[in-house]
Amino acid sequence: MRRRIFSSTTAFVAGLVLVAVFGALLILPGNDYIFLPDPAHPVAPLVHVPGGHDPTVGGIYYVDILLRKAKLYEQLLGGFHEGADLYPASAILPPGGGEAERHQIDTEDMQNSQQVATAVALRAAGKPVTTTPVGAKIDEVFANTPAVGKLEQDDVITAIDGRPVRSRADVFTAMAKHRPGDIVTFAIRRAGGSKVVSIRAARDPKANRAIVGIGLEDAVDIHVPIDVTINAGDVGGPSAGLAFALDILQELGRNIVRGHKIAATGEIFPDGSVGPIGGIKQKTIGAREAHVDAFLVPAGENAQEARRYAHGLKIIAVENFPQALHALATLR
Repeated sequence: MRRRIFSSTTAFVAGLVLVAVFGALLILPGNDYIFLPDPAHPVAPLVHVPGGHDPTVGGIYYVDILLRKAKLYEQLLGGFHEGADLYPASAILPPGGGEAERHQIDTEDMQNSQQVATAVALRAAGKPVTTTPVGAKIDEVFANTPAVGKLEQDDVITAIDGRPVRSRADVFTAMAKHRPGDIVTFAIRRAGGSKVVSIRAARDPKANRAIVGIGLEDAVDIHVPIDVTINAGDVGGPSAGLAFALDILQELGRNIVRGHKIAATGEIFPDGSVGPIGGIKQKTIGAREAHVDAFLVPAGENAQEARRYAHGLKIIAVENFPQALHALATLR
């Protein structure tokens, strides 16, 4: 009798332990981040162009991804969802930063993409647009380099060693005067304020030159004649730039969709060029789930990967805004 009672109690306790473990796997977050597909969304409800009109048939769609901390069961089972990808925190969070810094960067990138998209679209519509170079914008801080903890993504470098910087070319020229081990002084603009930081340059492992470990793009002030407003809610990052520009031009009266449902992704730059983005696998699946007619993506690796998950969806690779307009004008 005692043996039966002991066995029943043991089984009951073991069951409770299994339930607790299963519950923990469902609830507790892991260390990794998970990318999940999200169906493409129409852009027109987010964009207001004074005097503009939304298309009555078809339209431009933007694609985003659902990004969050993975649950333990997702981390252990390799994603568990169709189209999911897992990434370590080091691949998602900025070097030396956390969730708050990532959110701030995404917000600033979204705001910048809206301004640039407006300028590109208005220029394509023949409107007068003025862009003034104001420095070099940091679009990446590389891990394990001297810049970590000193410079941040979206900082704008306005001077180096007291000499004004108007473009990223000025940064390359200034850095060419330094040797590894030199102290380089950067004047930067960050979140509406200004700051001066000094960094000891390191040696480029691929060449005998001084580096601090940053990627750059030109920073410009943009002045447009029409007050276009875009409300993207909590969507962040720069990848909706191409979609915004296409929709703005459509609302200005250019019938670029011609009744089609067109999804688009890609970072857009002031000169109209289209740059690569992340999460193209999930975004392609999201475009498919929205049943669009075609999906415009940055040329190169993004387009190659998108075609692997297209499953019949027409993928159109573009390098710049005029090329995107030509592709839509000839789309059957």
